[in-house]
Amino acid sequence: MKTLILQILAFSGGVFLAIQAGFNTQLSGHLKQPVLAAISTSVFSVAFASLFIIITGKQIPNMHEARLIPWYLWGIGGLFSVLGISLYFYTIPRLGISKMIAMGLCGQLIFSMVAGNFGWLNLPVEPLTSKKLLGTFAMILGIILINN
Repeated sequence: MKTLILQILAFSGGVFLAIQAGFNTQLSGHLKQPVLAAISTSVFSVAFASLFIIITGKQIPNMHEARLIPWYLWGIGGLFSVLGISLYFYTIPRLGISKMIAMGLCGQLIFSMVAGNFGWLNLPVEPLTSKKLLGTFAMILGIILINN
């Protein structure tokens, strides 16, 4: 049952990201600049995440704990976030949201399969299997069908 709940949460996260991409693509169009829309997303993400921390009473790390975290981890996710989000906002009006999301998910899946296989980014190793490769092939075939 716990796995089902996690899968529903993961699915919901994907839905929320697609909704976010749709709204912020509209913002990007008004601003005529995808990076400005990404900045808006980041600023409001900080505000909403801060509110979430306050409401839930979650603890933030103290200065000693914060200093133990490698310096690059504080910002590298933001770099890739702004690149990914800006590319989404740039490509959605040109491809359409379903094609862009399909291509984005394909990129995520292929990278995650390779990264998981080799344990990149200090993640747990998840060896490639024939089932995973078959699933990846099926997704690529689905993307070809979606894009035609």
